[in-house]
Amino acid sequence: MPGVVRAGALLVAGDVITDVVARYRGPLASGTDTAAAVRTVPGGAGANVACWAARRGGIEVRLVGRVGADAAAWHERELTSCGVRPLLVVDEQAPTGTVICLVDEDAAAERTFLTDSGASLRLGPGDWSDTLLGGVGRLHLSGYLLFAEESRAFVAVALKTARARGVPVSLDPASAGFLGALGIDRFLALVEGVDVLLPSRDEACMLTGVSDAADAAARLSRHVPLVVATQGADGALIARSGEVCARVPAVPSTPRDTTGAGDAFTGAFLAALLAGAEPREAAVEGCRAGAQAVERTGGRPPALA
Repeated sequence: MPGVVRAGALLVAGDVITDVVARYRGPLASGTDTAAAVRTVPGGAGANVACWAARRGGIEVRLVGRVGADAAAWHERELTSCGVRPLLVVDEQAPTGTVICLVDEDAAAERTFLTDSGASLRLGPGDWSDTLLGGVGRLHLSGYLLFAEESRAFVAVALKTARARGVPVSLDPASAGFLGALGIDRFLALVEGVDVLLPSRDEACMLTGVSDAADAAARLSRHVPLVVATQGADGALIARSGEVCARVPAVPSTPRDTTGAGDAFTGAFLAALLAGAEPREAAVEGCRAGAQAVERTGGRPPALA
C-alpha cells in the first residue's frame, strides 16, 4: 500500500498501450496453429513505470500520454486503480497503441513484441503545458517517445522546461530494436540534460558498441551523470563519472512473463529516489519490484486495495 506522500510528485510522460499477451510453449508452428493462453491487459512502458512507482508508494504519481478514443476510458480506470493520476490526451483520429507480446514459456519467459504505437507517438508539443510541472519533483520520459518526430518534439519541450525550472529528468531508452534505427549519436544528443539514464543490458551495449555490460554502463555515465543499467537475473549496475560504483543483486524469482520487468524496476527506483533514497538503496527496491513483475502476466502490478 502507498505510504504518506513526502516529496514532490513524479510526472511520467510516455506510452499508454493495450497489450495482447500470448503465452505459449515453443517453437511456434509456422503456417498453422500454436496453442497459447491469450490475455488483453493494459500496458505501455510509460504507464507501467507510473503504476509501479505508485505501487512503491510515498509519492504522488501522474502520467501524461496519448490514447485513442476507443480505449481511453478503460485505460483511465486501470491507471486510477493502480494509484496513478492519469492526464490522458484523447486522440480522435488514431486508435490506442497495441502491442502483441509473444511469451515463450520454454525460454525463461522471454518475450518478443509486435508493436503498433498508434496514438501514443502522436503525443506532441501541443500536448505539453508548463502547468504539468506544478508540484513535480522529477520528470521521467519514456524512450519510446524518441522514435517519432512528433513525440521527439514533445520530449524536447518537456526537457527544456524541466531544466529551466530545476526539475531533474530521467529517461529509459526503451527498445534496443528501435535504438538501432534512431542512431546512437542522435540518441545521445536528444538526451542531453537528462540526469538519470535507465537502460537495459542490451540497450547499454548497443549505445556504446561494447559487449560487456559494466563497461557499457561506465561509458554511458560519461554522457549522463547517473546510469542505472538493469541486468535481468544479474541485478543492476550503477555507474557515475565513467566508473561502475555499485552492483545490486537480483531478487530470486520464478519467471512467468518478463514483460514490464524493466518498467517495474524503473518505477520503484524512481519512487524511492524521489522519496530520498540513495541510488543503491533505490536500485534494491527496483530489483525487488522487477522480481515481482516477472511472476505476473503483463507489465502492471495488481490494483491497489
